[in-house]
Amino acid sequence: MIGWMHHTPRKVVMLTGVIAAVLLFVGASVHVADLLNHGLHPYDWAPGWLNLYWSSLALFDALAAMLLIRGKRRGIDLACVIVATDLAANWYAVYGIQHSSLTAQPGLQRLTVFAALVLGTAPVIRRHLTNGDDVSNPSRKP
Repeated sequence: MIGWMHHTPRKVVMLTGVIAAVLLFVGASVHVADLLNHGLHPYDWAPGWLNLYWSSLALFDALAAMLLIRGKRRGIDLACVIVATDLAANWYAVYGIQHSSLTAQPGLQRLTVFAALVLGTAPVIRRHLTNGDDVSNPSRKP
């Protein structure tokens, strides 16, 4: 592993994890609001599978955030899967369906920055989290 990853202060790791969890909760809230206001297909212009994917993020964003808050590696792993697939889905929607661009879509800009934060810091955060439900993990360094 890269040397600076071993020496990253725990406070920095915790702060980054909390920021990611809060932003995941914000995303979950947006998807819950869309579900409550518009049902499972909140975006008329998007295909059904894309609407269902985005609606499912109401659950998965909240789950990843809760796992991160509890200090579980599964939380950052799930967050990585979420941001990678959500970013791909949104890029597809913007370029393939709406025929727009990154500069015209502030939501996509924010999601791209968030994905860079999560994916870029995941290796550092992950090494400080617990594996599964283990209370003590002898391979984990304090």
